[in-house]
Amino acid sequence: MKAHFIQAHTILKEMIAEIAAKAEQAVQSAVDAVDKNNVAAATRVIANDAKIDEAEIKIEEECLKILALHQPVASDLRQVITILKVNNEIERVGDLAVNIAERVADMALYQERKIEKFDFRDMVNKAKAMLKQALDAMTYHDVAIAMEVIRSDDEVDIIHRNNYGKTRDMILRYPDEAQYYMDCLTVSRCLERIADSATNICEDVIYQENGHIVRHQHSVKSDASQ
Repeated sequence: MKAHFIQAHTILKEMIAEIAAKAEQAVQSAVDAVDKNNVAAATRVIANDAKIDEAEIKIEEECLKILALHQPVASDLRQVITILKVNNEIERVGDLAVNIAERVADMALYQERKIEKFDFRDMVNKAKAMLKQALDAMTYHDVAIAMEVIRSDDEVDIIHRNNYGKTRDMILRYPDEAQYYMDCLTVSRCLERIADSATNICEDVIYQENGHIVRHQHSVKSDASQ
């Protein structure tokens, strides 16, 4: 029975790696589309989301099948539960990439206007790095990386709060361009939530590795890796 579980779990890990790659690419394509006002690329991100949704359903079905057939316990059970939860977070990241892409057509209307544009580069780099590290932490069972990602979340939150203030100020100064700045705020909010999903994945990784639940805590205790 153990051998059958290992085989099923190996297939499950391959499936989660595939959907993770799709979600990462969706985020990259969406933020590139914002940067370049590329409506065609944004449209492809939106269209490709169906593949991520389909993959998420297949993974969930496989997890439930493993739970029913193999009835894993202890660390084996935690691994399946973690993949089930991470699967949901990855699908959410795909949805957030779509939300970003949906703003591109509207934002592109302002590309020729002489208004102060948002610079998302720092926020994008941080959110993407957190997502990649979170997926690496899951793949390599690395609690240290997971803890580092969780600590990094505050940095993205601060940027988003600053963007909120900037949006308010820009709308007051340029009321005719309010829609552009609201679109920018939506992009910022999505990036902040992608960072949140990366954090959630890392909390699940810590649970998978040592059974400690760190969700809803303001900081990760130093004994989490013990």
